[in-house]
Order: sequence, then C-alpha cells, then structure tokens
Amino acid sequence: MTLAAATNENLASISNVLIYSAMAVYTLAFFAYIAEWLFGSRSKVARTAAALTTKADAERAPAVTVNRAGGTAVLERPKVTVRAAAGRRDVPDGPGAHGGDEQGDLYGRIAISLTVLAFVIEFGGVLTRALSVERAPWGNMYEFNITFSTVAVGVYLGLLALKKNVRWLGLFLITSVLLDLGLAVTVLYTASDQLVPALHSYWLYIHVSTAIFCGAVFYVGAVGTILYLFKDSYESKLASGGTPGTFATSVLERLPSSASLDKFSYRVNAAVFPLWTFTIIAGAIWAGDAWGRYWGWDPKETWSFITWVAYAGYLHARATAGWKGRKAAYLALIAFGCWLFNYYGVNIFVSGKHSYAGV
Repeated sequence: MTLAAATNENLASISNVLIYSAMAVYTLAFFAYIAEWLFGSRSKVARTAAALTTKADAERAPAVTVNRAGGTAVLERPKVTVRAAAGRRDVPDGPGAHGGDEQGDLYGRIAISLTVLAFVIEFGGVLTRALSVERAPWGNMYEFNITFSTVAVGVYLGLLALKKNVRWLGLFLITSVLLDLGLAVTVLYTASDQLVPALHSYWLYIHVSTAIFCGAVFYVGAVGTILYLFKDSYESKLASGGTPGTFATSVLERLPSSASLDKFSYRVNAAVFPLWTFTIIAGAIWAGDAWGRYWGWDPKETWSFITWVAYAGYLHARATAGWKGRKAAYLALIAFGCWLFNYYGVNIFVSGKHSYAGV
C-alpha cells in the first residue's frame, strides 16, 4: 500500500500557530475564571453550613410537652434527615463560582466566551493538522493530545449548551487543558507526517475517535469525582461540628452539594461506558483486519480491557447500596488512572504493536 501525498508544510505551520494561539486565549480564560472565583460574592456561600447547622439544631431540640386535663401529652419533634436515603446529606447546591454575584457572573461569562473562542481556534489547529497530511489528526501522541483537549472542552461547552449547571467545572478544566497542551507542544511534539501503511484504514476514524471522546468524558467525570471527595469531606466536617478553613469554605461552599457531584460523575461515566465497550470491540475488529487476529494481549489491548473492567466495577459498585459514596468514588478514580496509564504510560514506556511513532 502506498503512502498518501507529501505533507503540506504551510498547513502544518498554520496548525502550530493556531495551537499556540489557542493556548494564549485559554490562558486569558483561566484568569477570567480566577476572577470569577475571587470577585464573586462571599455573602451567599453559606448554604451548606446553614443547612447542616439547622438540622443539627433540630436534632438536638428537646421534645415538647403539653399538660392536658391532668395528663401529659408528649409531642415528638419532627424527624430531620441529615443524610438522604442513599447515604448523602440533604443539603442545597452552592451558588456557583460567581457566588450569585453580578460582578462574579460577568467575569464568568467573559471566561466562557474566551473558552469558546479558544475552542474554535484549537479546533482549527486540529483541522489544519489533518489537512496538512490528508488523514485523521491522531496518528501520534501530540495529535492525540491536541484532539483530546479539544474534545474535552467541547464536552464542557456542550453541557453548558444543554443548560446543565457545570460552570463550576471551567477553572479546573481549563487548568488541565493548559497543562495538556503544554506537554503536547514541548515533550510530545511530533512533526506532521504520514502514517505507516497498517494505520491506513477507516477503522482509524472509528476506533481512535471514539477512544478520544470516551477519554474526554471520563476526564470530566473524574474532575467531578475529585471535587465530590473534597465537598463530602467538607460537609462531614461541618456535620460533626468542625470549622473548615476560610479558603475551603470560600471555594467548596460554591460547588454543588456532594450528592449532586456524585450523581453528576456517575451519570457521565455511565453514559459513556457503552461507547468505551464499542471502542474495544472496534479495536478488536481492526486488529483482525490488520494483524490477522482479534486479540493478542498487546499492552494497549490489555490496558484497554483493564480500564473497561475497572469502570464496570465502579458502575456495579455505585449501583450497590453498600458501595455508594466515597468507596465508589475511589474506584472511579482508579478506573480513570487505568485510562491515563493506557493513554500515556503504555505509549511512552511499553513497546507493542501500537507503538508506531514512539510518542
């Protein structure tokens, strides 16, 4: 099989400029998100503490007695549930990074606008990279990274477009996207070039694109899980009468409740898990076409399967009453850790049939 046409160096150069430009705009968005958190009102971020304090006071309230006709009627106080039936505290969501403040909301809207602009520029960088070699733009780790970060931001913006309350995710997402792109343009950069013959298949578009999309969604779920663990610890400290630090209060009070974060992460991971299953199946079919066998325990295949097992274990645990909450959250992070190792570790440190272009 012959290789495709030579690389278009002009388009490759434009792609590089667009990626660096996207990083610059993402940096501006990062500062705008910081401003949203800093200048948002702090007077409206005591909902969790107020809710837990009210319930604790109600729990400690004595029973009311009423004397009637020489007898005593004891009126039991209403039962107050500090934890919901699923084992989570019944507390309201925080007002968001802007703290319900008009000024903070303005900075947040600016941040989102900059994020959209950076997304469009980065998408242009990925597209011109593809056009420069007339193939899918994920033939090496550099291309995978820039495509992955683009899709991750796209998932975030898509959730916002669906009117989902996920603006609190912006700062954490953009921070990691900048780190991802910084790693891509320094350590992982590979000049635009053609693929080896074995990769010239329509399965490259199907298998790898779904893997990238699944990873981006898994990442969003992992961020939600990490924030859930922090918020759950914060709520536990308040419920036990402790006093969290000022910084923790300022940040964590603005986030959704731990119950909402836990539900968000679960739904995200559960929604994309069937597509990850399809990714593995598609890879096996492609392996059958390219190598004459569907499964050979290649390191990438093995860790893809380990990731599948880890997420399947998490979803099963999350649906089991005894493993909800923090235990299931730890499983979710272990599963995402498996995905990260499959993404970085296998490609960089382990040799196998998937190691076509080093990084």
